[in-house]
Amino acid sequence: MDTIVWILTALLMLVGLVGTVVPLIPGAALIVGGAALHQGLLPEGQSVGWGWVLVLVGLAVLSSGVDLVASALGARRFGASKWGALGGLLGAIVGLFFSLPGLILGPIVGVILAELLVARKEWRAAARASWGTIIGSLLGALGKLVIAVGMVGLFWSVLLWR
Repeated sequence: MDTIVWILTALLMLVGLVGTVVPLIPGAALIVGGAALHQGLLPEGQSVGWGWVLVLVGLAVLSSGVDLVASALGARRFGASKWGALGGLLGAIVGLFFSLPGLILGPIVGVILAELLVARKEWRAAARASWGTIIGSLLGALGKLVIAVGMVGLFWSVLLWR
């Protein structure tokens, strides 16, 4: 039974790492799930402890925030108004409900609509701000990957140093 738990933990964490950059796969949640499975199914003292699992939960929450905030900051860096940045953030949240196209297009459409309709900018300025959203989203994905690698590394290093 222990061998199966170790294999499932490693698989969940591996798929979780992939999921941090592939849309629709809940990367950080799978990493936390692997750690929780490991902690819950192995005898006391053979895993990291629930405190470390909670640390991983905190890092997973941070990972989600990085993704949302990065696209808004990217838009802002490329000239979006505060309304455009807010539009990108809202577009990202709405896009979550529309699968892969929504995840990609939501922030872009949010920035453009907010810039055109609320900030009253011209089309060219709105498009430039949405380009910042794309760059911010890519940097957010990189940030999520770094956090996910850190989560997996933390889990395995705590196990090794027990």
